[in-house]
Amino acid sequence: MSDFDPTYRRYEDGENEHYDWDSDVVNQGESYICPTYIQRTPPCQNACPSGHDIRGWLSIVRGQDKPQDDQPWQAHAFERLTQANPFPSIMGRVCPAPCQEGCNRNSLDGHVGINSIEQYIGDWAREHKLTLSAPEVDSGKRVAIIGGGPAGLAAALFLRRLGHHSTIFEAHSALGGQMVFGIPGYRIPRDVLEHEIQRILDVGGIEVKLNTRVGRDVKVEALEQEYDAIFWSVGTVVGKPLRVEGGEAPNCVDGMTFLKAFNNGSLKYLDGRILVIGGGDTAMDVAAVAKRIGQVTDLDDSEHPDAVLNGSGNQSDKQTEKRTDADCWLVYRRPIDKAPCTKHELEACITEGVEIHDSLAPLEVVLDGQGRARALKVQPVDWSSGKMEANGEPIEIECSLIVAATGQTGDYEGIDSIANDWNQIDAERSMQVKGKTGHFVGGDAVNPHLLTTAIGQASIAVEGIDKYLRGEAYDDRPKVEGHHFDLLQELADKNLTPEEYSHGQTWGTNSAKWSVHNFEDRADADVIKTNALFTGHFPYEPVHARSEMDVNVSNVLGSMIERFTGLTEEKAVSEAKRCMSCGFCFECDNCVIYCPQDAVQRVNKDERTMGRYVETDYNRCVGCHICKEVCPTGYIDMGLGQY
Repeated sequence: MSDFDPTYRRYEDGENEHYDWDSDVVNQGESYICPTYIQRTPPCQNACPSGHDIRGWLSIVRGQDKPQDDQPWQAHAFERLTQANPFPSIMGRVCPAPCQEGCNRNSLDGHVGINSIEQYIGDWAREHKLTLSAPEVDSGKRVAIIGGGPAGLAAALFLRRLGHHSTIFEAHSALGGQMVFGIPGYRIPRDVLEHEIQRILDVGGIEVKLNTRVGRDVKVEALEQEYDAIFWSVGTVVGKPLRVEGGEAPNCVDGMTFLKAFNNGSLKYLDGRILVIGGGDTAMDVAAVAKRIGQVTDLDDSEHPDAVLNGSGNQSDKQTEKRTDADCWLVYRRPIDKAPCTKHELEACITEGVEIHDSLAPLEVVLDGQGRARALKVQPVDWSSGKMEANGEPIEIECSLIVAATGQTGDYEGIDSIANDWNQIDAERSMQVKGKTGHFVGGDAVNPHLLTTAIGQASIAVEGIDKYLRGEAYDDRPKVEGHHFDLLQELADKNLTPEEYSHGQTWGTNSAKWSVHNFEDRADADVIKTNALFTGHFPYEPVHARSEMDVNVSNVLGSMIERFTGLTEEKAVSEAKRCMSCGFCFECDNCVIYCPQDAVQRVNKDERTMGRYVETDYNRCVGCHICKEVCPTGYIDMGLGQY
């Protein structure tokens, strides 16, 4: 017996009011309203910025949606998953998983481990050398992509699937953007990243020009002449400095500079206490890196971290043998429980020995006689009133290096006409740059956020680019974005495409071969909530979590191992089976079993597919609502018969 034994209750204590009479239509077990089957968007997909059909590929993992022929289910899931996001191994490792926060299962026993299953699929695909689908058409159109980060790479793939060619212009010496230069290598293994990038390039029709900065090496006007459209994915590659007096000291740098130096191998150790200013994921990455590279005392001037970070020094591999544990403090002006970082990253930093000093507002960088930072003056503050108020006298925290991880911005030198006053690019809903026909944008250039946000914006932008290249008007975007399950495509894949409608006079559709009987797709307009589900159907089953390496203060120095160990196939399948398939049938048979009139029946096997599992005989249905009440997923609505 579990310590936590959830009980489903349709009515809570104190609820003594009847339903709205307009909807309470059952009289002596019958009504005039019959069931219809409605596809809605699950909250996991709605919360995912790239619009993953999460429910769809989880149905493949769990064995409900079976691949055709002898294709392994992992390959089938990979195909479905990468329609929205071509980096499953990477996202499964580093995405903070807003999808899991949205998961309806949180109301029962905890979210489905979506990230861990995604990593399993991605790693399996890499091990088995799966490729991405090549285009079936060639439009002859060419698109210039400015920036080779996650948005630019995803856009190149999505464009190629539509038959368009592209050229990626990347200012750095490698593709990947923040995945290479911003996120530490122990979180994104470089061999994994290189594989997923190369897999995109292998699709073909994608040219890459490295070490080529638009605005310096090539002019925007030249691109406008040579290409049919332009996609801007320049990102936010410049960290914001600490904007207090003395913040210009040579040993006071921004978080992006620090992480780039670590990721390119030039920063190998520190030389005293480091203060990390901020509470976001970049701050956590800087602090975690600091604990891993440790510190060495009595360094020559050229070996000091600030000399390396400013490009005037270098550090010796031999000195790494002398490293000791780093003295790392994280300074945040709000209470740490209000920090925007991923909770797990914060907890990991604390476990690894990072000292948290919150509710401290930086006032001034205190300089020594050589103009270097020797301390940070901070003001203790109190937030209990809802605003920041001084709470005591200012104090000085001694340090040898200050890293400001307080935000990032873009670098628009030579292309400043594309940016607004905040060093970002204004976009319409179609992701077209405002006021610039044929220019589209995605990623941090629009609004710094997650890697998966950049990929989702690239998908929307490519839809806009495709319409622009075809001379079509941009449709209004759907209320609910995403790569929604398409029943007609599923039927086509199973050779069950409905017949063409003759547009002649007809009566009823229940036996018509051109009609998909009693099914309605509201996925682009409606997100299903927990209260629409029959959660009492689901037993309590805790998450099958990935194993986490025991990295702590005693062994963090020099540790570059991944924190998580991926799931086995067995655990991935078991975890996928915890998905409640919100807003879509998962073939539990409840409606068939509990219908007192035998009005709900399974679709004939030779006509059955995902989304076409049951149908209703309306000659038998009495509108008792029982099928709706026992449907775990909220797929059944009582609406047929209302006008």
